This record gives sequence, C-alpha cells and structure tokens, in this order.
Amino acid sequence: MSKQVKLSVQSRTNVGRNSVKQLRARGVVPANIYGSKQEPRNLELNERDIRKLLAHAAGENILVDLEIVGDKQNHLALIQEVQHHPVRGTILHVDFLEVSMNELLHTEIPVEAFGEADGVKNYGGLLEQLVRHVSIECLPKDLPESIRVEVTGLGIGQSLHVRDLVLPPGVTVTNDPDLTIFLVAEPKVEDASKGEEVQQAPEVIKEKKPAAEQEGKK
Repeated sequence: MSKQVKLSVQSRTNVGRNSVKQLRARGVVPANIYGSKQEPRNLELNERDIRKLLAHAAGENILVDLEIVGDKQNHLALIQEVQHHPVRGTILHVDFLEVSMNELLHTEIPVEAFGEADGVKNYGGLLEQLVRHVSIECLPKDLPESIRVEVTGLGIGQSLHVRDLVLPPGVTVTNDPDLTIFLVAEPKVEDASKGEEVQQAPEVIKEKKPAAEQEGKK
C-alpha cells in the first residue's frame, strides 16, 4: 500500500494572483483541500517540504496525514494533483483530496512492467505499453503505489489485458476488462533497397552510322 506520511500546512486567507506571487517568492506553495464532507479550503505549505515528500515517494499516490495548523485533528488526504512550472520545474500548486479510512476511494495508479518479454528477448519484437494508468477503487489502507506486471511470458503478437492483472487484496480495477495494456509487436522489417543508392554505369547508346558510310569502310 502507499506510505502514509505527515505534512504540516497552514490555512491561507489571502487569495488572488498577487498574493500567490508573494507566496511563491517566499518559497511557499499554495494548495487546496476538498472532499465530500467539507467545503474546499485554501492552504499553504513549504515548497521544500512538499518537494522532499515527492522525491522520496515510490509512486504517484501518496496518503498524507495532513496537519493544518489550528485544527484540532489531522486530516487524512490523498495528493490528487501537483502542478509544476513547464520550464523551471518548480511546484506551483497542490490539490489534496480528504478521504476516510472507512470509505472507498477512486483514483488512478500507474502500471509498470518488469522482466523482459520472450518476444523481445528472443525474436526482436517491441514491447508496447498502451495504457500507463488504470482506475481503481479501494480503501485507503489498501491503496497501492503502482501495479507491477510481469511480461516475461509474452511472445510475438501476444498481449496482456486488464483482466490479466494480478491485483493486491482489496483493490478493484474499474476499467474495461478487455482493455489492452501491453502488446509485443513484431519486429519492424526495413526495406534495404530504400536506404541504399544503387550506382550503375550509365548506359551508352551508340548512334548507328549510315549504311553508305559503313560500306565505304569495307
């Protein structure tokens, strides 16, 4: 299951573009927390703390024991989305989804392959991953960081579908069971003649001499 980590945040009262710029200039990241049983709240947290937390996470799903300064009790939350600057890579915003230990949560988790497919190793095929995330439902305590799939048995032209996934206890995938996740494609055969320039000696066409000239040389 996903590791549960602690994170301290503060309520954010000032909103708007200017206030957000001021926060980021101080190394503070704006955030929100929302859930079915509470109104959305504006938060702020230290960029160094959230960056460290994400750097040590093995997967994309992180359960957080969120301590909001001033609240009497902590909030169990799932990091729902992290927005990064497209160029600098800095963290711009974080969304938290508050969850309950006794209620099913719905989220997406990554699918990862391990092993080398037989069709790739022995026949030069190409392993194609058509789906990188699947939708699941489970209790927070059963939330996996990812689903790892062994692909060593896949030969040329063979595929692995959602129905073939080996899931951890308590986890259900809600995607179409026939959805293809991995496929071993046939090796690409290149036409050798396309990449080569065949140089041939130019054909010399000799002009036929008039019959009278030929007879004069006899």
